[in-house]
Amino acid sequence: MTSNPSPSLPPNDLASEEVAGRPSSSSDATASSARLMVGTGLAAGMVEEAAARAKKLVERTGVQPCLATVLVGDDPASATYVRMKQSRSKKAGIGSRSVVLPAETTTEELVGELTRLSDDPTVHGILLQHPVPAHIDERAAFEAIDPAKDVDGVTMHAFAAMAFGEPGFRSCTPGGIMRLLAAYDVPVAGAHAVVIGRSPILGKPVGMLLLASNATVTFTHSKTRELPAIVRQADIVVAAVGKPNFVRGSWLKPGAVVIDAGYNEGNVGDVDFEEAAQVASLLTPVPGGVGPMTIALLLEQTVDAAEAVASAPGVVA
Repeated sequence: MTSNPSPSLPPNDLASEEVAGRPSSSSDATASSARLMVGTGLAAGMVEEAAARAKKLVERTGVQPCLATVLVGDDPASATYVRMKQSRSKKAGIGSRSVVLPAETTTEELVGELTRLSDDPTVHGILLQHPVPAHIDERAAFEAIDPAKDVDGVTMHAFAAMAFGEPGFRSCTPGGIMRLLAAYDVPVAGAHAVVIGRSPILGKPVGMLLLASNATVTFTHSKTRELPAIVRQADIVVAAVGKPNFVRGSWLKPGAVVIDAGYNEGNVGDVDFEEAAQVASLLTPVPGGVGPMTIALLLEQTVDAAEAVASAPGVVA
């Protein structure tokens, strides 16, 4: 993923940026009103803190946090994402283990590999790069991950924890979105949030987290009728449909906060950025918005998992 051309906000300076590239004429009454919710600076701060915690853990106990990534097949985009996560892990002082399986791997073989990693005491977090090939039962694969190592928040255990407000790992993109909203002081309690998309690792869990923060949540999807009219009621819009420029500016209520959780070919999100920037009050760019937060939370939760193991009874420090 390439970096956003707009400058990153430093971790302790989260005042939103004006959207660049608009006409500067004072006579242009319809110039962009949106400000960017940039995730790069906040994510950098999270990774820095995770790195410091990882270093202290090694010094105190000799335990180095370790993230195992599992890739099935040779999809170029997925391979790139895995390499990026491994690189970020290394920079944060987190060990990385890579498992690459052929595209013809069966569900049973993948489940077996994930079970072995779950049973390996030197592995603290497991990331199964998704999507997996169509012939694999992805849910069965996810459920083979030990919940204590589910640092990507993809198991049913993680979803239940988010839904019931119990301890557990958050799905990384939804969790990153919530951290972004908090960092930009977006008032979630009492707000009407519309989630566009209902995937089990993005749409559904972000709705649960918004609900836990006292938002009124509406889920929409491919069968929803009058979708633009429903979106137009939202104070907060989360777009997670995987279709480039799907959400149009005319769908938005003036002043809405728009979170674009999509990423499509050509660095294009699910929201028509140019149109939305003229209506929204806050808007995440693609790239540079939600994406960096996802990886930062993955690393943070890997350190959380390692710390939990190191502090467990019977572990000699």
